[in-house]
Amino acid sequence: MLHNGGMTHGNLLEPEATKLPERPEPQAALDAGTDPAEVAAEHPDFSATWAALGERALGEDEVVAAYAYARTGYHRGLDQLRRAGWKGFGPVPWAHGPNQGFLRSLAVLAKAAGRIGETEEYERCKQFIIDSDPAAAQATGLA
Repeated sequence: MLHNGGMTHGNLLEPEATKLPERPEPQAALDAGTDPAEVAAEHPDFSATWAALGERALGEDEVVAAYAYARTGYHRGLDQLRRAGWKGFGPVPWAHGPNQGFLRSLAVLAKAAGRIGETEEYERCKQFIIDSDPAAAQATGLA
């Protein structure tokens, strides 16, 4: 660790945490109870809508639909993470609300993959969420 003016810094080689931008309009629609399918139709790049659709489908035992919804949210989230400076690794903190749609999509993808026998994808997604933020794995039941 380096000491600089009394402050302790962590590993300088570790990337900064990636924080997705706020999306107040689609988030407000979801928070107001608007059907996630309606929000997704208006904001197809908003991962939280795909996560909500995937979670609902998993709860209704529609595993293939959950997998498809989650994969969409995952890929849309990856695009946004890259635009936010993410280099393919490093922290994506759960505590930052806008990151939760991507992380929830990743969790649904892991769960659906596990339920259809895609063991390698389940393990990869589970490790990805743990590497992003162990709190996300805990919050989504993958810890």
